[in-house]
Amino acid sequence: MSGPLSLPQNIVPTDPEQSADEMENQIKSPDPRPGAPPEYSSHFAPGPPGSAVPPPAGHPGGLPVGYYSPHQPTTFPLYMQTGGSYPIQYQPGKYPAPQHSAPIVWMPMPTVMPNCPPGLEYLAQLDNIHVLQHFEPLEMITGFETHNTYDIKNNLGQMVYFVTEDTDDYTRNAYRTLRPFVLRVTGCMGREIMTMQRPFRCTCCCFCCPSTRQELEVQCPPGVTIGFVAEHWNLCRAVYSIQNEKKEDMMGVLGPCSTYGCGSDSVFEVISLDGVSSIGSITRKWNGVLSAMSDADHFEIHFPLDLDVTMKAMIFGACFLIDFMYFESSPPQRSSTHN
Repeated sequence: MSGPLSLPQNIVPTDPEQSADEMENQIKSPDPRPGAPPEYSSHFAPGPPGSAVPPPAGHPGGLPVGYYSPHQPTTFPLYMQTGGSYPIQYQPGKYPAPQHSAPIVWMPMPTVMPNCPPGLEYLAQLDNIHVLQHFEPLEMITGFETHNTYDIKNNLGQMVYFVTEDTDDYTRNAYRTLRPFVLRVTGCMGREIMTMQRPFRCTCCCFCCPSTRQELEVQCPPGVTIGFVAEHWNLCRAVYSIQNEKKEDMMGVLGPCSTYGCGSDSVFEVISLDGVSSIGSITRKWNGVLSAMSDADHFEIHFPLDLDVTMKAMIFGACFLIDFMYFESSPPQRSSTHN
């Protein structure tokens, strides 16, 4: 049996018959803990509810993730971890999305013009255009010929047309610069405005034979022929004639004696039939190392502002036949084909 219960000296029983439970309640705890929180004095005075915070510009409803306001103290901050180990890195409306390319700026759509093929109203307002071929790294590394694509722009850098080659892999890689092709010219709405067709012409015969001369047919709208670009045999330089839909000569194109253009531009002059007047030009711009190592070319086409719009389209089409014949492959391959 345990000894008699010893009481602290500061507890003096007043009633010998007091129960043990009553005596234990009188024992003071060395670490007293209140049973209810104390009534803290606060200077906060609740006021009327504030108005809702308007969303930032560009966000139609509510605050997007990453925005917080004085009325929303519990909203998560901008760089909060969201279920993973990567923070939010792009604030909405401030930085572009990492995988989005720069937007394409198109030339304003002109009004419909009488006696003008649909889609050529753009050319009626221009006196020069730029033909920019897309650079293909795979083609340069492997030698595998891919289909050509071009951006057609004005002097302000606005897109006018988009041109895509429509050929199969075998034709491109078997026939190379001599391959037949179809080029499809589309506008800002994705509608095909113009079609250019080049038939296959064998070059194993004599160059002076008409059946070996290269030719390009231009249709606008697709299915309606507006003219041809025909090659003429010449021992020294490139010579073409621009013809109407009846194959009647309308203008001529006279190229330089050397089309290699290493270190300088190659200018193809558009002249009148008598060879006296200069009408315009097709210039292949020298782009330094890019021009020497690849066939991603840059052409600049000039023509009078008041020139008939169909003739502008024919000069535009002549640019592509010149590109495929002289600037589509390396200089040694071109010299073996056209010398």
